[in-house]
Amino acid sequence: MSISRLIPLLLVTALIGCRVGAGNNTAKPQELTIAAATNMYDLLGEASKGFERKEKVKVTIASGSTGHLAAQIERGAPFDLFLSADVQTVDRLISKGELEEQTKRIYARGQLVLWQPADAPTEISQLTDLAKPEFKKIALANPDIAPYGRATIDTLTNAGLIEKVKDKLVYAENVSQAKQYAETGNAQAVFISKSLARDGQGRAIPVDERLHRPIDQALAVITSSRRQSEARRFIEYLASSEGVKLLQEYGYQIP
Repeated sequence: MSISRLIPLLLVTALIGCRVGAGNNTAKPQELTIAAATNMYDLLGEASKGFERKEKVKVTIASGSTGHLAAQIERGAPFDLFLSADVQTVDRLISKGELEEQTKRIYARGQLVLWQPADAPTEISQLTDLAKPEFKKIALANPDIAPYGRATIDTLTNAGLIEKVKDKLVYAENVSQAKQYAETGNAQAVFISKSLARDGQGRAIPVDERLHRPIDQALAVITSSRRQSEARRFIEYLASSEGVKLLQEYGYQIP
Protein backbone atom coordinates (compact mmCIF):
# COMPACT_ATOMS: atom_id res chain seq x y z
CA MET A 1 0.00 0.00 0.00
CA SER A 2 1.34 3.47 -0.95
CA ILE A 3 2.00 6.12 1.66
CA SER A 4 -0.63 8.39 0.04
CA ARG A 5 -3.34 5.74 0.64
CA LEU A 6 -2.10 4.67 4.08
CA ILE A 7 -2.30 8.11 5.70
CA PRO A 8 -6.07 8.63 5.12
CA LEU A 9 -6.73 5.10 6.43
CA LEU A 10 -4.81 5.83 9.63
CA LEU A 11 -6.72 9.07 10.10
CA VAL A 12 -10.10 7.32 9.80
CA THR A 13 -8.96 4.63 12.25
CA ALA A 14 -7.85 7.28 14.73
CA LEU A 15 -11.20 9.09 14.49
CA ILE A 16 -13.12 5.88 15.11
CA GLY A 17 -10.90 5.17 18.10
CA CYS A 18 -11.62 8.64 19.51
CA ARG A 19 -15.39 8.11 19.21
CA VAL A 20 -15.26 4.74 20.91
CA GLY A 21 -13.15 6.17 23.70
CA ALA A 22 -15.54 9.08 24.18
CA GLY A 23 -18.47 6.67 24.37
CA ASN A 24 -16.76 4.60 27.04
CA ASN A 25 -16.16 7.69 29.17
CA THR A 26 -19.88 8.46 29.26
CA ALA A 27 -20.84 6.15 32.11
CA LYS A 28 -24.50 5.37 32.68
CA PRO A 29 -25.57 7.01 35.97
CA GLN A 30 -26.07 4.60 38.84
CA GLU A 31 -29.66 4.04 39.91
CA LEU A 32 -31.35 2.67 43.01
CA THR A 33 -35.00 1.63 43.28
CA ILE A 34 -36.46 1.60 46.78
CA ALA A 35 -39.73 -0.15 47.64
CA ALA A 36 -41.05 1.78 50.65
CA ALA A 37 -44.14 1.71 52.81
CA THR A 38 -46.38 4.69 52.08
CA ASN A 39 -45.74 6.35 55.42
CA MET A 40 -42.09 6.78 54.36
CA TYR A 41 -42.75 8.39 50.98
CA ASP A 42 -42.45 12.08 51.91
CA LEU A 43 -39.41 11.49 54.10
CA LEU A 44 -37.64 9.49 51.39
CA GLY A 45 -38.24 12.30 48.93
CA GLU A 46 -36.00 14.46 51.10
CA ALA A 47 -33.55 11.70 52.03
CA SER A 48 -33.05 10.82 48.37
CA LYS A 49 -31.91 14.35 47.56
CA GLY A 50 -29.25 14.22 50.27
CA PHE A 51 -28.14 10.75 49.20
CA GLU A 52 -27.96 11.73 45.54
CA ARG A 53 -25.76 14.71 46.36
CA LYS A 54 -23.36 12.55 48.35
CA GLU A 55 -23.29 9.41 46.25
CA LYS A 56 -24.25 10.56 42.74
CA VAL A 57 -26.83 7.77 42.62
CA LYS A 58 -30.30 8.40 41.18
CA VAL A 59 -33.06 7.18 43.52
CA THR A 60 -36.51 6.02 42.43
CA ILE A 61 -39.17 5.34 45.08
CA ALA A 62 -41.93 2.76 44.63
CA SER A 63 -44.51 3.39 47.34
CA GLY A 64 -47.38 1.23 48.57
CA SER A 65 -48.70 -0.76 51.48
CA THR A 66 -46.19 -3.10 53.08
CA GLY A 67 -48.23 -6.15 52.11
CA HIS A 68 -48.58 -5.19 48.46
CA LEU A 69 -44.88 -4.34 48.11
CA ALA A 70 -43.94 -7.68 49.67
CA ALA A 71 -46.13 -9.47 47.13
CA GLN A 72 -44.42 -7.59 44.30
CA ILE A 73 -40.99 -8.55 45.64
CA GLU A 74 -42.06 -12.20 45.70
CA ARG A 75 -43.14 -11.87 42.07
CA GLY A 76 -39.69 -10.59 41.10
CA ALA A 77 -40.28 -6.83 40.91
CA PRO A 78 -36.98 -5.05 40.09
CA PHE A 79 -36.46 -3.37 43.47
CA ASP A 80 -33.12 -3.00 45.26
CA LEU A 81 -34.07 -2.11 48.82
CA PHE A 82 -37.21 -2.73 50.88
CA LEU A 83 -38.32 -0.36 53.65
CA SER A 84 -41.20 -2.03 55.46
CA ALA A 85 -43.56 -0.52 58.03
CA ASP A 86 -43.07 -3.58 60.24
CA VAL A 87 -40.53 -6.27 61.10
CA GLN A 88 -42.63 -9.37 60.49
CA THR A 89 -42.87 -8.86 56.73
CA VAL A 90 -39.11 -8.45 56.42
CA ASP A 91 -38.54 -11.61 58.48
CA ARG A 92 -40.97 -13.55 56.31
CA LEU A 93 -39.25 -12.46 53.10
CA ILE A 94 -35.85 -13.32 54.57
CA SER A 95 -37.11 -16.83 55.37
CA LYS A 96 -38.12 -17.17 51.70
CA GLY A 97 -34.72 -16.01 50.47
CA GLU A 98 -36.08 -12.78 49.00
CA LEU A 99 -34.05 -10.46 51.27
CA GLU A 100 -30.43 -10.50 52.47
CA GLU A 101 -30.60 -11.40 56.16
CA GLN A 102 -27.32 -9.71 57.11
CA THR A 103 -28.64 -6.37 55.86
CA LYS A 104 -31.77 -6.37 58.02
CA ARG A 105 -32.04 -3.35 60.28
CA ILE A 106 -34.81 -1.81 62.39
CA TYR A 107 -34.42 1.76 61.22
CA ALA A 108 -37.33 3.51 62.96
CA ARG A 109 -40.29 3.18 65.30
CA GLY A 110 -43.44 4.78 63.96
CA GLN A 111 -46.09 6.66 65.90
CA LEU A 112 -49.83 6.38 65.35
CA VAL A 113 -52.01 9.49 65.50
CA LEU A 114 -55.70 10.26 65.10
CA TRP A 115 -55.93 13.04 62.51
CA GLN A 116 -58.42 15.54 61.11
CA PRO A 117 -57.99 18.29 58.50
CA ALA A 118 -57.92 21.80 59.91
CA ASP A 119 -61.36 22.61 58.46
CA ALA A 120 -63.14 19.54 59.86
CA PRO A 121 -66.62 20.64 61.05
CA THR A 122 -66.53 18.52 64.21
CA GLU A 123 -63.34 18.63 66.22
CA ILE A 124 -62.15 15.55 68.03
CA SER A 125 -60.34 15.84 71.34
CA GLN A 126 -59.95 12.23 72.50
CA LEU A 127 -60.39 8.68 71.27
CA THR A 128 -63.74 8.18 72.99
CA ASP A 129 -65.23 10.94 70.81
CA LEU A 130 -65.21 8.44 67.94
CA ALA A 131 -68.26 6.74 69.49
CA LYS A 132 -70.32 9.94 69.15
CA PRO A 133 -73.00 9.94 66.39
CA GLU A 134 -71.48 12.93 64.57
CA PHE A 135 -68.50 10.75 63.68
CA LYS A 136 -70.04 8.60 60.98
CA LYS A 137 -66.91 7.41 59.14
CA ILE A 138 -63.46 6.66 60.53
CA ALA A 139 -60.72 5.86 58.03
CA LEU A 140 -57.75 3.55 58.51
CA ALA A 141 -55.34 1.54 56.41
CA ASN A 142 -56.34 -2.04 55.69
CA PRO A 143 -55.02 -4.05 58.67
CA ASP A 144 -54.49 -7.11 56.45
CA ILE A 145 -51.72 -5.41 54.48
CA ALA A 146 -50.76 -2.28 56.44
CA PRO A 147 -49.04 -2.29 59.87
CA TYR A 148 -50.55 1.07 60.84
CA GLY A 149 -53.97 -0.44 60.17
CA ARG A 150 -53.16 -3.34 62.50
CA ALA A 151 -52.03 -0.87 65.15
CA THR A 152 -55.34 0.97 64.74
CA ILE A 153 -57.38 -2.18 65.34
CA ASP A 154 -55.22 -2.93 68.40
CA THR A 155 -55.87 0.59 69.67
CA LEU A 156 -59.63 0.49 69.23
CA THR A 157 -59.83 -2.98 70.79
CA ASN A 158 -57.69 -2.16 73.81
CA ALA A 159 -59.50 1.15 74.34
CA GLY A 160 -62.83 -0.70 74.47
CA LEU A 161 -64.13 1.09 71.37
CA ILE A 162 -64.08 -1.54 68.63
CA GLU A 163 -67.69 -2.71 69.09
CA LYS A 164 -68.93 0.88 69.24
CA VAL A 165 -67.21 2.01 66.03
CA LYS A 166 -66.80 -1.14 63.91
CA ASP A 167 -69.67 -0.14 61.58
CA LYS A 168 -68.05 3.26 61.03
CA LEU A 169 -64.68 1.96 59.85
CA VAL A 170 -63.63 2.67 56.27
CA TYR A 171 -60.63 0.72 54.99
CA ALA A 172 -58.08 2.19 52.61
CA GLU A 173 -55.23 0.43 50.85
CA ASN A 174 -52.60 2.40 52.78
CA VAL A 175 -52.22 5.32 55.20
CA SER A 176 -51.92 7.92 52.44
CA GLN A 177 -55.19 6.86 50.88
CA ALA A 178 -56.81 6.79 54.33
CA LYS A 179 -55.71 10.38 54.88
CA GLN A 180 -57.30 11.35 51.56
CA TYR A 181 -60.65 10.05 52.80
CA ALA A 182 -60.53 12.59 55.64
CA GLU A 183 -59.19 15.38 53.43
CA THR A 184 -62.08 14.97 50.99
CA GLY A 185 -64.73 14.77 53.73
CA ASN A 186 -65.46 11.07 53.20
CA ALA A 187 -64.40 10.39 56.80
CA GLN A 188 -64.55 12.59 59.87
CA ALA A 189 -61.28 11.28 61.31
CA VAL A 190 -58.43 9.00 60.29
CA PHE A 191 -55.68 6.98 61.90
CA ILE A 192 -52.34 7.61 60.17
CA SER A 193 -48.63 7.73 60.89
CA LYS A 194 -47.28 10.83 62.56
CA SER A 195 -44.99 11.28 59.55
CA LEU A 196 -48.06 12.17 57.45
CA ALA A 197 -49.45 14.60 60.03
CA ARG A 198 -46.92 17.38 59.64
CA ASP A 199 -47.29 20.63 61.60
CA GLY A 200 -49.80 23.04 60.13
CA GLN A 201 -51.59 20.40 58.07
CA GLY A 202 -54.46 19.60 60.42
CA ARG A 203 -55.08 18.41 63.95
CA ALA A 204 -53.35 15.29 65.27
CA ILE A 205 -53.96 13.51 68.56
CA PRO A 206 -51.13 11.15 69.58
CA VAL A 207 -52.28 7.61 70.31
CA ASP A 208 -51.06 6.09 73.56
CA GLU A 209 -48.39 3.58 72.51
CA ARG A 210 -49.53 1.23 75.26
CA LEU A 211 -52.71 0.59 73.27
CA HIS A 212 -50.93 -1.19 70.42
CA ARG A 213 -47.84 -3.23 69.64
CA PRO A 214 -44.73 -1.18 68.82
CA ILE A 215 -44.63 -0.11 65.17
CA ASP A 216 -41.01 -1.02 64.58
CA GLN A 217 -40.02 -0.65 60.94
CA ALA A 218 -37.34 -2.80 59.32
CA LEU A 219 -35.45 -2.73 56.05
CA ALA A 220 -33.25 -5.09 54.05
CA VAL A 221 -31.54 -5.39 50.67
CA ILE A 222 -33.35 -7.48 48.07
CA THR A 223 -31.47 -10.65 47.16
CA SER A 224 -32.01 -10.36 43.40
CA SER A 225 -30.86 -6.73 43.27
CA ARG A 226 -28.00 -5.78 40.97
CA ARG A 227 -27.47 -2.62 43.02
CA GLN A 228 -26.68 -4.14 46.38
CA SER A 229 -23.67 -1.88 46.94
CA GLU A 230 -25.77 1.24 46.36
CA ALA A 231 -28.57 -0.17 48.55
CA ARG A 232 -26.14 -0.76 51.42
CA ARG A 233 -24.83 2.78 51.07
CA PHE A 234 -28.38 4.12 51.33
CA ILE A 235 -28.86 2.12 54.54
CA GLU A 236 -25.70 3.73 55.89
CA TYR A 237 -26.97 7.17 54.89
CA LEU A 238 -30.29 6.61 56.68
CA ALA A 239 -28.37 5.62 59.82
CA SER A 240 -26.07 8.64 59.60
CA SER A 241 -26.60 11.79 61.66
CA GLU A 242 -28.25 13.43 58.66
CA GLY A 243 -30.63 10.52 58.13
CA VAL A 244 -31.47 10.18 61.83
CA LYS A 245 -32.23 13.89 62.07
CA LEU A 246 -34.63 13.60 59.15
CA LEU A 247 -36.38 10.58 60.67
CA GLN A 248 -36.88 12.45 63.94
CA GLU A 249 -38.21 15.53 62.13
CA TYR A 250 -40.90 13.31 60.61
CA GLY A 251 -41.92 11.99 63.99
CA TYR A 252 -40.10 8.68 64.07
CA GLN A 253 -38.32 7.35 67.10
CA ILE A 254 -34.92 5.73 66.68
CA PRO A 255 -34.84 2.24 68.25
